Amino acid sequence: MTTTNASRFDALSEKTLFSRLPAPQQDFLREQAARYRFSHQNLRQLSEIALDLALWQGPDIRDIWPTPEQIGADGKAARQKLMRLVTEKWDALRRAPNHYPETGGRPRVSAAAIPVETVKGKLGLGYCPVASPKTRCCNLLTLDAVDNCGYGCSYCSIQSFYDGKQISFDRDFARKLAALEIDPDRLYHIGTGQSSDSLMWGNSHGVLDALLDFARKHPNVILEFKTKSANVKHLLESKLPPNILCTWSLNTPTIITNEEHGTAPLEKRLAAARAIADKGGIVGFHFHPMVHYDRWQQDYGEVIDTLARQFDPAEVALVSLGTLTFIKPVMREIRERGVETQILKMPMVNAAGKHSYPDDIKLALFKYAYERFPLAWRDQVFFYLCMEDPRFWEPVFGFDWESNDAFEQAMKTSYARKLGLF
Repeated sequence: MTTTNASRFDALSEKTLFSRLPAPQQDFLREQAARYRFSHQNLRQLSEIALDLALWQGPDIRDIWPTPEQIGADGKAARQKLMRLVTEKWDALRRAPNHYPETGGRPRVSAAAIPVETVKGKLGLGYCPVASPKTRCCNLLTLDAVDNCGYGCSYCSIQSFYDGKQISFDRDFARKLAALEIDPDRLYHIGTGQSSDSLMWGNSHGVLDALLDFARKHPNVILEFKTKSANVKHLLESKLPPNILCTWSLNTPTIITNEEHGTAPLEKRLAAARAIADKGGIVGFHFHPMVHYDRWQQDYGEVIDTLARQFDPAEVALVSLGTLTFIKPVMREIRERGVETQILKMPMVNAAGKHSYPDDIKLALFKYAYERFPLAWRDQVFFYLCMEDPRFWEPVFGFDWESNDAFEQAMKTSYARKLGLF
């Protein structure tokens, strides 16, 4: 490659993920770029394909590269054919059912988060950061008790909201929370698990004590703690106000082991939920994200059967279903981190401006999960689809809400009755 071509290549690669590739693959793409004169778009796409294959532990990009005979003569037509052939092979691989190794051990934690204490601005309520008018949304209000998460789930969207590896605790959180204006004539549903895991930090920096005091002060607030942890020690040692709702994000042991790095194993999550229920608390479960892989039916079926054995539907306020949905910054962050994952190895279509599974896969996941639950659960527990298009509700549940506001009111009313608030 001449000095001029090398400079052009460096300029093209600057805003791609080329630098994340191993040296042999970089050398290979440099050689190919000199021959086929890649555009910035070509190099960006090839770098992403090469990274995907490495994260999936699939073939090297050199292994799927077409031969010169397949590509034909040099020039624009050859470059276009090359890109088409490489993309077709990559696409065929990502559409094939995922297969995870049946490993016995837990993976290393991929997040290296450091808790720090800061002074932040005014505390306020916001809407769920992934809310969209294009999806059936429950209008959840969110409270940022802690900023950033210490777990390393491969698919996490929080990673695109915060920079660095610091977990921020506001030293004035309790005072600001106590001063938050709440309308006593309105029923609220507020979650604390959108900017961080609600329980993994326990009562560090007095966060849980402040939230429990807030719930006691405002009995018209349904305060939801959502977690992938088993850290309920402080809650078990505290007098829980009746308007506290503890919910667990669940997945199969296969997905927890391979994609939810650092989180509590399934059995420990369920044991923690059982302990809260035994204390008299109401619990809930989120199957979100459900992941499509070769053993998904068997594995999710076993998790649901376990839930039905260990919990009475009278103890459970909700079960939500949802699946993988990505925005481009999160997809880039997954590739940049370089942690082995199959989470982007999936057929993707546009879903309300994001990227997700095609309809047939979503419907298969949701219908199977809902119908696997015993009839008593379907009668007594509030089931819903989280962040999904309204068109999925009727084929999954047999009904839909006329609007997001109607969905919100039905959810809050159901939760309040299960919690004994009225």
